[in-house]
Amino acid sequence: MYMNGQAENMDEEIRRYTNLLRHNLPDIVFMGIGENGHIAFNDPHVAHFDDRQWMRTVELDQRCRQQQVNDGCFQTLEQVPTHALTLTVPALTVASTIFCMVPAAAKADAVGQTVLGEIRETLPASILRLHPQATLYIDSDSGRDVIRAFSNKAEL
Repeated sequence: MYMNGQAENMDEEIRRYTNLLRHNLPDIVFMGIGENGHIAFNDPHVAHFDDRQWMRTVELDQRCRQQQVNDGCFQTLEQVPTHALTLTVPALTVASTIFCMVPAAAKADAVGQTVLGEIRETLPASILRLHPQATLYIDSDSGRDVIRAFSNKAEL
């Protein structure tokens, strides 16, 4: 299944892809976490844990757009689109299993808050803590705060 990001009628494409998803629930989702805690393009200002839609067009926040440049997807911020298609949080978390890979020091704060902070829409990745089969793969850079927190507990 694929979504056509170049479709002439984006509302129709969203309906088409949503229908495919609802009738063919994903078994596995592979994802990452953005520097601002986003999953897919569910940035903090647009993420809703109880969203009734499974796919939508969203406005990307400045930090997410800058990450696209930092990651080498675009050369300049001006080239980064201001809007994107995304699967919503419910569409992602309906999968039986979620594998979330998060490398890089730039994501350490988001990873730390995801694992150690409260579950909240302003940190969309935090919803992963409620999923029964979500596995977070981190490296020593992205997991810096988590490693420190658990090391400190071990010393007590």
